[in-house]
Amino acid sequence: MRRSDHDVTDSVRTTDPAAVAAEVVRLFKGLYGKASAELLERGFRDATALYRGEHPDYYPCDTEYHDIQHVLDVTLAMARLMDGYERHRNGSPRLTPEVFAVGILAALFHDFGYLRRRQDRLHRYGAEYTLIHVSRSAEYLRHYVAQAGLPAYARPAGALVHFTGYERPVETIRLSDELLRRVGHMLGTSDIIAQMSDRCYLEKCRDRLYPEFVLGSLAGRRLVGQRTLPHFHSGADLVHKTPFFFQNAARRLDLQLARAYDYAERHFGGQNLYLEELQRNVRYAEHVSKEPHANLKRQPPSTLEPEVEPYPKDLVDL
Repeated sequence: MRRSDHDVTDSVRTTDPAAVAAEVVRLFKGLYGKASAELLERGFRDATALYRGEHPDYYPCDTEYHDIQHVLDVTLAMARLMDGYERHRNGSPRLTPEVFAVGILAALFHDFGYLRRRQDRLHRYGAEYTLIHVSRSAEYLRHYVAQAGLPAYARPAGALVHFTGYERPVETIRLSDELLRRVGHMLGTSDIIAQMSDRCYLEKCRDRLYPEFVLGSLAGRRLVGQRTLPHFHSGADLVHKTPFFFQNAARRLDLQLARAYDYAERHFGGQNLYLEELQRNVRYAEHVSKEPHANLKRQPPSTLEPEVEPYPKDLVDL
């Protein structure tokens, strides 16, 4: 039985930054041998400190859905896709250690934009940044990559983050380097397949993502960029519409993100565990929609710091 705080292989604890960092560094060393992994290790340390509220400028993470487990799960998936690409690239451009590192940093900070500054007096919850969190993440990542010693990759790193969101259509994201564009495809893919393959995905949608949508003004139908979002009446309604969401996600994975999920199959040696777990969740969402007495009983792990103020109860109970 797969554990709720572990990845799709049930071997890496995705609530533990050290465990995920160790696996990502192991993959990096497997590809690049003696190349230094210090930038990766520093990235994990800094991201962990930010999410725990140990940075003097930022409050700890208060978004229960877009939490540290989600970030770590996406980062692990990203490392696996890049590993699959590099081991079976069949003449495609080589993924250098620097580009691998930038891909990992982009994954670690792709949802940074949900974190609030301590002097923020306009927003009470990080989810209120939902509509602009990708741009906030991109801005932070540009500065972080430059200060980390890779200034040539600062602007591209910020562009990569936009592959995870809907603020810009994928085809309008400016990246002149086709390898970096492919890394962007991998990052956007990792964001989708990691969250939708989470063992508690449906429970998290009902109890955690819906309140974030309410706070981020996304619960009702509206236009974001060129995309109209569906209306959700409640957390249960969000679960009910998961199969519909997956249809849209599948088109995005195949077309805009150019089937980058195939690299997971190469990494795992022929089996795509992410797609298998994702499809299992979608099938159960269909079952829940048809069976009024079907229940979602799994208990997602809690990763928020004790001092974090919970969402208003009326949001959770809607």
